[in-house]
Amino acid sequence: MRRLVGRNFARIRRAKGLTQEQVEERSGHSQQYLSSLERGRRNPTMVTIFELAQALGVSHVDLVVPDDEAGPVDPANP
Repeated sequence: MRRLVGRNFARIRRAKGLTQEQVEERSGHSQQYLSSLERGRRNPTMVTIFELAQALGVSHVDLVVPDDEAGPVDPANP
């Protein structure tokens, strides 16, 4: 699950054209934490998933949806 969240987070962040530093500013989670999350080394809580989703401008469900069900990300809707 943590790898899935990390992959989805990285995919959405890149699709929205955001750097880890920009998400750090929006979410309050450090760039180091976000980097570890993207590599699947962090096990985020539901609260963290919700906060990160808000920082990305997506639903928290988008961070936990299986890879084969993930839809395209709208970069115009940060």
